[in-house]
Amino acid sequence: VRVTQSVFTIIDAPGHRDFIKNMITGTSQADAAILIIASAQGEFEAGISKDGQTREHALLAFTLGVKQMVVCCNKMDDKTVNYGQERYDEIVKEVSAYIKKVGYNVEKVRFVPISGWQGDNMIDKSDKMPWYKGPTLLEALDMLEPPVRPSDKPLRLPLQDVYKIGGIGTVPVGRVETGVMKPGDVVTFAPANVTTEVKSIEMHHEQLAEATPGDNVGFNVKNVSVKDIRRGNVCGNTKNDPPKEAADFTAQVIILNHPGMIGNGYAPVLDCHTSHIACKFAEIESKIDRRSGKELEKAPKAIKSGDAAIVRMVPQKPMCVEVFNDYAPLGRFAVRDMRQTVAVGIIKAVNKKEGSGGKVTKAAVKASKK
Repeated sequence: VRVTQSVFTIIDAPGHRDFIKNMITGTSQADAAILIIASAQGEFEAGISKDGQTREHALLAFTLGVKQMVVCCNKMDDKTVNYGQERYDEIVKEVSAYIKKVGYNVEKVRFVPISGWQGDNMIDKSDKMPWYKGPTLLEALDMLEPPVRPSDKPLRLPLQDVYKIGGIGTVPVGRVETGVMKPGDVVTFAPANVTTEVKSIEMHHEQLAEATPGDNVGFNVKNVSVKDIRRGNVCGNTKNDPPKEAADFTAQVIILNHPGMIGNGYAPVLDCHTSHIACKFAEIESKIDRRSGKELEKAPKAIKSGDAAIVRMVPQKPMCVEVFNDYAPLGRFAVRDMRQTVAVGIIKAVNKKEGSGGKVTKAAVKASKK
């Protein structure tokens, strides 16, 4: 969607509990969030109640690193609201208190009273709410800070697929998350521990001189078979902080919905960037307050829904992850079990395997002498 100064890609996350996985998948790629609140009597109260989705969505967005938010008080046209300022003020007060607890800087969060149905304050100022002096939704979106695309960081490109293309060879495909990749670069794939040269890069069937963050590309690599690398591997520049296999890592985990107690030894599947690998909760180090991060209990026997904890995790197969603060897209994950998302987390520290003796192609040796 093109606004006056910016282009927005909209990732819609439905409000219903069954769609929390879509919500997490979408949120992990978002730069900003619009929280839609139903202002009607009874409806707002249900959403903000202890089990309400409004609370869960705001907490998930913050936990997954989406720090910018616009709050829309929708359905201002409802007959129980009738475009009234009192109801709007009541909602702003209550939602502000909650999102502040979650961790948002309330001073920077803009609230807009709207009617999606009638179009009030969406694009043009509404004449039904003369008491409201703030921006329309479109203006509020334009005030968001554009994300800094991390092209100055070292390269990280998680593979989505690897193709074998006749006459060309092996073509890995994925999205550049950080850094820049150019033809001629020597790259390493982790945890496969394969090093080779990038021959060429394509996007939408056109050759690229360089691939930058956000680009979905296919690239041709020399002397590497389709069996050597796979989905979930991460490609990086061999000379600039190359990716490595994680021996184990420490993460801050929030349990969303798990029917029982989770103790040491639990080994669910983690979805992190494009990898899908079982990881063992080797040691639950502490239970923490999920908003402030303060320690509540050392080495708890078990954790349950609603708890946040610091956990040392051990991948059950080779896996490449990063610290959230260094490479955000490779440092947040969802925990899947019983066909649902039972937890989300962000990675605080990684203990990397110092690999040696991986496969280095002739092309890589030659290119690195250039």
